[in-house]
Amino acid sequence: MEHEASLFAEPRNWVVLAFVLFFVLFGKKIWGALSGMLDARGAAVKAEIEEASRLRREAESMLRDAEKQRTDALAEAKALIHGAQHEAARLSAAASAEAEASAKRREQMAMDRIAAAEKAAVDDVRLAAADIATAAARQVIAGDLSSDADAALIDQAINQLPTALAARRAA
Repeated sequence: MEHEASLFAEPRNWVVLAFVLFFVLFGKKIWGALSGMLDARGAAVKAEIEEASRLRREAESMLRDAEKQRTDALAEAKALIHGAQHEAARLSAAASAEAEASAKRREQMAMDRIAAAEKAAVDDVRLAAADIATAAARQVIAGDLSSDADAALIDQAINQLPTALAARRAA
């Protein structure tokens, strides 16, 4: 005798029925709450992704600006170095030209001193010769000399010339 059990006599059936009834009654609310939480989490993730994207764009912009500033600074440094090299070359050339001009001025001053000393020596020789000639003329005039005596007197005057020049230089 088999006894047929009714559908409601099994506890498993009651659990299934309660589970189905629970989801029918509260499923919409639970699904709404779950989808709301998932939507909120999705919106938060989307906002974080947008923020990260914005920060990345800013970082890339800052990197481009930094690279441009670095390039500009390098170009400016090269220009400064180039200008300094040109200025150093110009100053070197100016110093060289000034040194050469100074050497030429000193050379000219030395040449002027040599010329003045030569002129003074020539003047001393002329004065000494004039003095000797004057002394010889006095002697000729003082006494009537013959041609042999005149030649001897001139030779004597020429021989006395270095002594007279030395005396002038000492004075």
